[in-house]
Amino acid sequence: MKTFYNIYLICAFASIGGGLFGFDISSMSGVLGTSGYKTYFGNPTGYRQGGITASMPAGSLFGALSSSFIADRLSRRTAIQIAALIWILGATLQTASNGVALLCVGRVIGGVSIGIASAIVPVYQSEIAPKEIRGRVVSLQQWAITWGILIQYFIQYGASFTDGGAKNPKQGTAAFRIPWGIQIVPGAILFMGMFFFPYSPRWLASKDRWDECLQTLAHLHGGGNVHDTKVLAEYHEIEEALRFEREVADTSFGALVKPRIVKRVLLGMSIQMWSQLCGMNIMMYYIVYIMKGAGIGDELLTASIQYIINVALTLPAILWLDRFGRRPALLVGSFGMMTFLFVSGGLQAAYGEPNPNKTDKDISWVIGKEHPGVSKAIVACSYLFVATFATTWGPTSWTYPSEIFPAKVRAKAVSLATASNWIWNCILAFAVPPLLWSINWKMYMIFATFNGLAFIHMFLTAPETKGKTLEEMDDVFDSGLPAWKAGKTPSRLDTLQRDIEKGGLKVGAHDKASHTETVEPRSSM
Repeated sequence: MKTFYNIYLICAFASIGGGLFGFDISSMSGVLGTSGYKTYFGNPTGYRQGGITASMPAGSLFGALSSSFIADRLSRRTAIQIAALIWILGATLQTASNGVALLCVGRVIGGVSIGIASAIVPVYQSEIAPKEIRGRVVSLQQWAITWGILIQYFIQYGASFTDGGAKNPKQGTAAFRIPWGIQIVPGAILFMGMFFFPYSPRWLASKDRWDECLQTLAHLHGGGNVHDTKVLAEYHEIEEALRFEREVADTSFGALVKPRIVKRVLLGMSIQMWSQLCGMNIMMYYIVYIMKGAGIGDELLTASIQYIINVALTLPAILWLDRFGRRPALLVGSFGMMTFLFVSGGLQAAYGEPNPNKTDKDISWVIGKEHPGVSKAIVACSYLFVATFATTWGPTSWTYPSEIFPAKVRAKAVSLATASNWIWNCILAFAVPPLLWSINWKMYMIFATFNGLAFIHMFLTAPETKGKTLEEMDDVFDSGLPAWKAGKTPSRLDTLQRDIEKGGLKVGAHDKASHTETVEPRSSM
């Protein structure tokens, strides 16, 4: 079977796993405004709707926590394929659902898939990519999420016109079964396609498959030349890091609580926590309610603009993340999102009023029709909020946790970080509908405050990681320097490559009998 080694192709295809999360987000947000969904499932609101929405991240929490066991034992690639199969099952059950119970079961199973994929896809991408473009290719995970949201939303928007349209009280079930059934397609594509891509070279090294590790690195970073100095330098880095971890002889679980690692585990979990508490996924899940409260006539169409912005403005972040760095993205993003949420909440506090329509069970606070300018300003703040997230926290929140851990604990530590994402996603998905109903505009002030706290936290604890190999992260985090000074030294890999080119360092390649055979360097020119 042919294996493709183009790094952009590998990482872009694997990021379909992220696209599954995007599909789920808009498959739910898009149906909330259709009569077909409301009628068939008994007009779910408040905690009932929160429970339906939260069933997916509840499953994702379990999937994220179990992902490392699959990825460490069977490989990162196989873990992604297993996630794809589970996704197909979950989508099938959702499509066939005959009530809230089966819908929740399908969403829990689909969530397990998303939890595995969201934890392991960034790990696979970071272990495949060279340091110069690691941020860019891991960011493809977030871009795929935005594309999944956009594509599924417009599928859902088109399906909403079936049987007389979304406002027709006699609308049938096609309005939600069509988009939920289409979700099977990307899962099938992901499962089949991953057979054509390589195993992670760092996973191969962890299994002492050194020849395959070197060959894979050569195909990925040296055009197939096992004597390429950059390939040999990276191989040496992997070998030395793995040797050190084995000499320490900690179990991977024991290593997670060691002082030098636990602070990184907490940082990774915190970044994923703040990526939820910033309020972005709430904007995605419940944007229809937000637009409705702002007094927008066609809330489904207006909400779609937000999804387009999310896709379009993630691309600049992909292009500049490796140039400007992770730390500036986190700080600028938190400050910007805080600002727009405070403005939006302030406008709603000043110009809003209790919803005069007592039969509307979705929202309790609206902007009156006599304030069209305020409604437009709230929508604009929503768009600017999304634009800020898309260019900063969106890609960085997946990239940063996937690159800061040693190889021995990487899959387990990233699974814990991702589990943190899903814990807070589950809590918020369940709590926001009643929260939006009971405290309305004050909810914006709460999330704005979270962004302010995230800014302070990231300033104090998140060092820069751009331009470093995965094996150099110990140097970044164990330097003893404060976060705003750490990570600014040149990469050790570049010096190592020059030493190999000059013949000052011999690199050993292990054969299957664990003997060492010298690989002579050749110039990569």
